[in-house]
Amino acid sequence: MNEIIEPLISEEEISKRIKEIAKEIMCDFTQGKITLICVLKGGVFFMVDLARSLEMQVEIDFMDVSSYGNSTVSSGQIKIDKDLENPITGKDVLLVEDIIDTGQTMVQILAHLRAQKPNTLKVCTLLDKPERRKVEGADFDYIGFTVPDEFVVGYGLDYAQKYRNLPYIGILRFE
Repeated sequence: MNEIIEPLISEEEISKRIKEIAKEIMCDFTQGKITLICVLKGGVFFMVDLARSLEMQVEIDFMDVSSYGNSTVSSGQIKIDKDLENPITGKDVLLVEDIIDTGQTMVQILAHLRAQKPNTLKVCTLLDKPERRKVEGADFDYIGFTVPDEFVVGYGLDYAQKYRNLPYIGILRFE
């Protein structure tokens, strides 16, 4: 079976949208300091470019949460493989995600982070797939692009650890 990538969002479109999102964030987080929490591994590309576009003090931390394995469908069960290294109590926090699909992972991550009592907790996702939403509470404050109910790869998103390094986002097709 051959894997084909059909381009969906160009590198230029991604770059332009990230700069727009950064401006929105800077208007909302006026204290001049923000903690970005990146959900590994897919969100790294997005978080790095977003952090470089923010004209404010930025701290970063990471969580590694899995729900897909080597499948193209979320299992609905998350496993926190790596938790935060630094406390977020009293901090202004922005959770940075690559994609919100069913929302199950996001709801569980948000509950985990809220328990740590940050001052502010907002969510920024590069991609949203609203047709796949299965739960309430997978709310986000900043969104890059809404995508169709297709399996997408590139710009950090993978299929079985492949295609993360594509500079654009494409739809994965099997022939």
